[in-house]
Amino acid sequence: MTYVIEGARPDDSAQVGPLLLTAWLQSYPNPEAGISEDWIREQRGSSATPEGIDRWREYIEAVNQETDLLFCRVVRSGTEIVGVLCGHRREVVTLGPMYLLSHVQGRGLGGRMMTEFLAWAGATPVWLWATEYNDSAVRFYQRHGFRITGERELWKGRLPNLRMAREVA
Repeated sequence: MTYVIEGARPDDSAQVGPLLLTAWLQSYPNPEAGISEDWIREQRGSSATPEGIDRWREYIEAVNQETDLLFCRVVRSGTEIVGVLCGHRREVVTLGPMYLLSHVQGRGLGGRMMTEFLAWAGATPVWLWATEYNDSAVRFYQRHGFRITGERELWKGRLPNLRMAREVA
C-alpha cells in the first residue's frame, strides 16, 4: 500500500472531521477515567457533522493562506485519508491534532509526519497535550524529543492530559 503525506485541501474536510471522531473512538475509551464511547461522541462527535466539516474546511483554507502560522498535513491511502497532523505558531508552536487510524499505525507514517512538522516549526519550541494513559502516543512524542513538563489538565473534567514540550537547542 502506498501512503502519501501532503498539505490538506479544503475538500479533505469531508474526511478529516469524521477521521478525528474515529481516531478518538479508537484511542480514548477508558472506563476507569469515565471515558465511554457515548462520552466521546458527545464531546467530539460534532467534528463529523456538517457544521464540523465546515469548520475544518475554513481551517484548511486558512492554513493554505497562512502557511507561516498554520500547518496541516494529511496521510492519503488512495482516496482515503488515514491520518492528519495540524499545528499553529504563536510565541511557541503548538502541535495538534495528530492522529493516524489504528490500521495504519506502526508503518512509520507518524514519524514522517512529525519530521515535516518539526521542519516547519524550525527553531521554535513546540508544545502539545497528550492523554496520560495513551502510552504509545507519549512514547512516540518522547522519541521525537518531547519531554513531560509536569503540567496536567482534565479536559472537559475527565480526560487526563499532560503537557509535553520540545525545546530547540
